Amino acid sequence: MTLLDVAAIGVTLYILWKLLQNRQPSSHYLPPGPKGLPFVGNLLAMPPTEEWVTFAEWGRKWGGILAVSILGKTMIIVNSARIMDELDKKGAIYSDRPVLEMGGKLVGYDQTLVLIEYGARFRTYRKHFLRYLGTPKAVEGLFPLIEHESRRFLQRTLAAPDNLMNHLRKLAGGVILKLTYGYEVQDGEDPFVNLIEGANANFNAATVPGAFPVDFFPVMKILPEWLPGMAFLKTAAEWAVDTAKMVEVPYSWTQKQIAAGTAVPSFVSTSLENDSALSVDELRDLKFTASSMYGAGADTTASSEYAFYLAMTLYPDVQKKAQAEIDSIVGDDRLPNLNDLPRLPYVQAVVTEILRWNSVAPTGVPHRPVEDGYIGGYFIPKGALIVVNLWGMLHDPATYSEPFEFRPERHISTSEREAELDPRKICFGYGRRICPGMFLAEASLFSCIAMSLAVFSVEKAVENGVPVTPVHENTSGIISYPKPFKCTIKPRSAKAAALIAEEII
Repeated sequence: MTLLDVAAIGVTLYILWKLLQNRQPSSHYLPPGPKGLPFVGNLLAMPPTEEWVTFAEWGRKWGGILAVSILGKTMIIVNSARIMDELDKKGAIYSDRPVLEMGGKLVGYDQTLVLIEYGARFRTYRKHFLRYLGTPKAVEGLFPLIEHESRRFLQRTLAAPDNLMNHLRKLAGGVILKLTYGYEVQDGEDPFVNLIEGANANFNAATVPGAFPVDFFPVMKILPEWLPGMAFLKTAAEWAVDTAKMVEVPYSWTQKQIAAGTAVPSFVSTSLENDSALSVDELRDLKFTASSMYGAGADTTASSEYAFYLAMTLYPDVQKKAQAEIDSIVGDDRLPNLNDLPRLPYVQAVVTEILRWNSVAPTGVPHRPVEDGYIGGYFIPKGALIVVNLWGMLHDPATYSEPFEFRPERHISTSEREAELDPRKICFGYGRRICPGMFLAEASLFSCIAMSLAVFSVEKAVENGVPVTPVHENTSGIISYPKPFKCTIKPRSAKAAALIAEEII
């Protein structure tokens, strides 16, 4: 047999293989999507930043569900609430997490709720969350804590209005650290807030799509550190130390308080009341559940609250309307509280519009199917990466008129389509991975927003006599923040300043 004969046989077999592929039933077709290159697939087309914008553009061309390939791995991108609802209903199949080599295995976040694989440990974590803060009734018991920390935030902001982001981080941290560990955040620099925020910043950097080649080539993690391109191993080792401290340090602090008889009620202290009956694995899961509470709630809440101040800077008419409602219903002799929420529909609408306008997790955290399945009539292979473009759904002009404008009134009188895409449901994820801290997040956000509106006036900063108009742009990463901006925050009146300064009981 000549080489020509071998080549002819090879070509014939290739053609037959392609024909057999084309004869597969349509139910086995992957969703449509942009054509890729050999081997690398669509890798070169993946955006380095604001990937949610590109995904939305692809959605307009290819539909509500599309597929791309990255180095042989299938990525499913969802731009449709209807498709997300189908994923939600089939949560038993689509609730696993992909393996993230850098942020998960190397940095250590694969042991926390956000990235742990779907299984027994995941269900244990969720059970802890639901028991302590996973229902509206449970969060009602936390109202005094949320309001206490909100008042402390007002006082810090009044004293140093140019340090807004730090005050918001301390507000979110104050709530989570108190309910989780019984720890009260200190004024000034707080070691626990700095520790946990640093670890969370590492997580965001480690999970930026495409930032670390090891996520695509796992074998790199076993190569020598001295080789070119292997500096990420040193970074990962340093960040893993930060992750371990985030888990161990506050937990050990609570243990010491229990031993000294000075511990206040918290998730950890009450869970350890019968620690002699807990196994090693149960204690480990308790420890990681506690650390997950901060990671799951603090970052997202602080991002939304920062976005609120940006929105009030850009939309003064919205601010005045919300303040008028508070003045009319609550008055100016006290601060609004969480029990006022049902009587403040416009302020509620402001909270909802913040969740829509500023997506704190624009593409959520990726999911991974545990078996082959079908979504939207298309074949979804086991192990595929599923990314849901939450930002795209919440900024779809077919659903929301003028989607980039901040308009709370759209949530008071909603169309049928808008009601179907309630931001309070979409922005907290879907399926069995839906955020278990969403009721706490909503209560914290409402408290911060209502109290801020009651006593502060938020305006554009003025530089050299010219008002500075900020731009709404977001950082990349699983958790996204508005990029830093300038604004002026001052008391609405002398009476408002006096309310802020009142001693906190």
